[in-house]
Amino acid sequence: MSDKPNFLLVPDAPDEPPAPVSLLDRLRGWLATRADAGPPAPLRPRLVFGFDATASREPAWATARQVTDSLFTALPGALDIALAVHGGSLLHTFTEFTANPATLRDRAAAITCLSGRTQFLPILSRALSNPGVRVVLYIGDVFEESPLRGHRLADAMGARGIKLIVLHDTADWLARRDGELFQDLARRAGGCVLPFDPSAVQRLRDLLGAVAAYAVGGTDLLEQKRADLPAAALLLQHLPRDH
Repeated sequence: MSDKPNFLLVPDAPDEPPAPVSLLDRLRGWLATRADAGPPAPLRPRLVFGFDATASREPAWATARQVTDSLFTALPGALDIALAVHGGSLLHTFTEFTANPATLRDRAAAITCLSGRTQFLPILSRALSNPGVRVVLYIGDVFEESPLRGHRLADAMGARGIKLIVLHDTADWLARRDGELFQDLARRAGGCVLPFDPSAVQRLRDLLGAVAAYAVGGTDLLEQKRADLPAAALLLQHLPRDH
């Protein structure tokens, strides 16, 4: 039998000093970390106030312009709101989110109605791309886009917890045919459809205040605000309960 060992002990190589990291490399690493983390969450909940401002909608748009402030007054400073308006077959306005009612009022005052097909679904798509959005509130009458794409967007909103509330203007008989479709989209996104009456300004103002409270604190906050918000009970009747 050989007395030679059947293995050799090889000493570990000495540790090499780490390569110096330049300031540029550190900056690249920090940017990569920020990209992986995604955009930071906003400080306040967000609501998108969408409106159909096609040619036939001037009376309704005139009413809506009067009540935009009510979205801010229910819970002052607690909600950021963006105005999204389509007309002329384009989503031509999607403002920055703001907690300043004067900013939204000024932007709304500069918008006029333009003929064209509806662009409701781009509003939903933009809402999905913005972090922190809790509610999309939309005032419109007809739906002229792809129902299948609408289903996909509403399902995505439901998965993200973004509620869709539609104030449906059925003054034109053509709008009544789209009632079920709006109901289906709102149901998929965990929201509801309510009638819109451009002649009832105070009722609309009350309803917008309730929707703003819902965007901040869900149905629990609406329950707490029943005595303070005249439309809280109405909204609670139509919304599914939060889980």
